[in-house]
Amino acid sequence: MTRVVSKQLTRLLRRTRSHARVRSVVRGTAERPRLSIFRSLRGMRAQAIDDVNGRTLASASVKDGDTKIDAGERKGKTAEAYRVGYALAQKAKAQKITAAVFDRGGYRYHGRVQAVAEGARDGGLVF
Repeated sequence: MTRVVSKQLTRLLRRTRSHARVRSVVRGTAERPRLSIFRSLRGMRAQAIDDVNGRTLASASVKDGDTKIDAGERKGKTAEAYRVGYALAQKAKAQKITAAVFDRGGYRYHGRVQAVAEGARDGGLVF
């Protein structure tokens, strides 16, 4: 039992440290917010955050997801992640935000994290 818990803690510690390194460089402003990602086993969440004022400008998650958005050849959770990125980009465009800084949240840039980024780019955000 302790061996499994130990692995989980090291995995969480590794992601936390990686996210801290990313956050030491990435800062969001009102004109160019930080696009922050959170990935869990069940879903995906993304937020556009203004770090200067400490406000969330726009957010999207799998639960809000619009299933009508075409995700191309993607299937399953990757398609949902793409839709989250696209929906976030649409909400940001409604607030006249066209550029963002990508914060991968300590996760590797592949799979669902990459799909969120591609969805946001296809939705009109530049980063």
